[in-house]
Amino acid sequence: MGRLAELARGTPASSPPDTPEVCELCGAPLPDEHRHLLERASRRLVCACRPCALLFDRDGAGADRFAAIPQRRLRLDAFVLDDATWDALRIPVDTAFFFAHGELGRPVAFYPGPMGATESRLELDAWRALAAANPVLDDLAPDVEALLVDRARGHWLVPIDDCYALVGLIRTSWRGLSGGREVWERIDGFFTQLDRRTTTGRRP
Repeated sequence: MGRLAELARGTPASSPPDTPEVCELCGAPLPDEHRHLLERASRRLVCACRPCALLFDRDGAGADRFAAIPQRRLRLDAFVLDDATWDALRIPVDTAFFFAHGELGRPVAFYPGPMGATESRLELDAWRALAAANPVLDDLAPDVEALLVDRARGHWLVPIDDCYALVGLIRTSWRGLSGGREVWERIDGFFTQLDRRTTTGRRP
């Protein structure tokens, strides 16, 4: 399993942190920035080199065993989400991500914390109202793209591996009850970098 998935799920690392990562399909060495695939049956993230990732960019490729994680990132500056709707979604914290779960046939919500990614019981009527107010949510690719919300910073459409990167960052950096200064600085850095990688703003 790739380190990103291990960090997000709270599982022990399978190799020392200084061990070079390799493509889990062909064994080629990987740079720090590389693409991921979603293995549908296990729902785990798989590290992939660019040529292997491109093989799965088309629907139905590889008998649907893997799905390539898209690379588009959109900052949704006109996204409509007020306090009442947030409360109705039943998210107990100010940062969460939402995606369409292909196997379950419904949206799901998770929020990052010191123990990893925690699923929140999503109020589906509230989600339907949110989707009606923000048609961009209809564009989310099931399982591999997510709505990332930080109530203080904004709203984004992102690849699902960005969400797990944030989960891993928080899980590994959290100290004590409040998290400590380092984790909050790293969270700020994550969102700053996310905005730099965002290709375009888009109205929902």
